Amino acid sequence: MASFCANCHGEGGNSVNPEIPNLADQNPVYLLEQVRQFSTGQRKNEWMEKMIKALNSDEKVGMVLYYSSQRVLPHPPKVAAAVLDKGKDIYKRICFLCHGQDGHGGEKFARIAGQQVPYMVATLKRYRNSGAARNNPLMEASTRTLTDDDITAVAAYVSGME
Repeated sequence: MASFCANCHGEGGNSVNPEIPNLADQNPVYLLEQVRQFSTGQRKNEWMEKMIKALNSDEKVGMVLYYSSQRVLPHPPKVAAAVLDKGKDIYKRICFLCHGQDGHGGEKFARIAGQQVPYMVATLKRYRNSGAARNNPLMEASTRTLTDDDITAVAAYVSGME
């Protein structure tokens, strides 16, 4: 099944499309919960909902175990040091509380270290703007006051984390 997922999420879970998340090195409990949310429609994405529903339980667990055991390959952007410093400052004030000092997340929070900038920017803006596709009151509150420049800076900082 991982070979089919690789069409979008890349070989070994490192997406070649910067707007699609890396699955590599995610916590298996977290990743399995996301699979469950797609299968119930709690997390909205028409393509993913259909794909996940087509998998049996063993395939879901196998896919999760495969991707969680892969190494994420960070894509640090070429941006000014001031942008990275700003992103680091915001991360250290807000994001680390849930995603950890290293951005590796855990059972309840995503690993964001190594995610690509376009995916992170889109995700953070959806939370900030209360996008219904993935409702999370904690993320909405944490991103509410962030400007577009703040979001770009955080995304740039996170994408270079290993």
